[in-house]
Amino acid sequence: MTEFPDIQLPDDLLPADGRFGSGPSKVRLEALARLAATGTELLGTSHRRPAVIGLVERLRRGLSDLFSAPPGYEVMVGLGGATAFWDAATFSLIARKSQHVVIGEFSSKFAAAVSGSPHLEEPDVIRVDYGHSAQPVADDDVDAYALIHNETSTGVMNQIVRPASSGLVLVDATSAAGGLPVDPSQFDVYYFSPQKAFGSEGGLWAALCSPAAIERIETVTNGERWIPPFLDLGIALTNSRKNQTYNTPALATLALFVDQVEWMNERGGLDWAVDRCATSASTVYRWAETSDFASPFVSDPAARSATVATVDLDETIPAGVVSGVLRANGIVDTESYRKLGRNQLRVALFPAIDPDDVTRLTQCIDHVVERL
Repeated sequence: MTEFPDIQLPDDLLPADGRFGSGPSKVRLEALARLAATGTELLGTSHRRPAVIGLVERLRRGLSDLFSAPPGYEVMVGLGGATAFWDAATFSLIARKSQHVVIGEFSSKFAAAVSGSPHLEEPDVIRVDYGHSAQPVADDDVDAYALIHNETSTGVMNQIVRPASSGLVLVDATSAAGGLPVDPSQFDVYYFSPQKAFGSEGGLWAALCSPAAIERIETVTNGERWIPPFLDLGIALTNSRKNQTYNTPALATLALFVDQVEWMNERGGLDWAVDRCATSASTVYRWAETSDFASPFVSDPAARSATVATVDLDETIPAGVVSGVLRANGIVDTESYRKLGRNQLRVALFPAIDPDDVTRLTQCIDHVVERL
């Protein structure tokens, strides 16, 4: 085990909650308390019975409200997280050919899932250096555009703008949904997992789908293409309309997801959440820009994420040591994304994270570096 310098942070400097992980992220303690208070009413009960059906109904309604879903848009819910959704979309949403915007590790994974699929043409891939944003290029030969709203591995935020084409726009919003602004008219599928801005655990996915996306699902899953049932979005759509999932969901995850959505809606919805994340982001980037030893990894201010901040440290300041000292003081999960390989800190700024705690985190980092 790596040994770190014995640096004790003063109690009056510590954040009230030291969880800054980019996923799984901070789960609000009051949400855990409400889950525990359900006692025998939820956990250990059938997912085909009223208690769980009511949860799924609240989730679908709450997400529709949060994103101001236009008429005809529907919320689907399924199991397996965004990773499973990439495979499901490969079978159930892409008719023939897709285009993928790759700006980091996670956006590359959907492209990899599609590449080599025997029933699809080789996808077009728009790839840029990590740390930069990119936009799709309209192509009438493409029937599905795979975009990412926020790249969790690099802290790059993309604008979601529909290309001038008839293709569906499929947006991976796992670390963006609930923390970044988005216009539903610019996408057809906005899908995400709940272990980021929605303060829950992994293993579920939710997708806000336009009428065009629903029509594509119903067309592609009509029986002419073999699709594993678990990845058949036609089955997921049928179950979602019944406020169910195809197979048994993790009920604790579902309950925490619902709690977070309702917590956000009660406080002003997406606008409130976006403003809260933006406040935290302003604190981090302003600190990094004025620091003697830190700087934002993303050079373009417009592309700097308001939900996942990445900050490079001077090579004389080992980021792993800084994170290790913070962890020893109860401030956890500030390490950089493992495959990025940079001397970097990565800090989640999701709605559940108090902006005042973000301020304290920057002060704690300064305190540690001064003593290294």
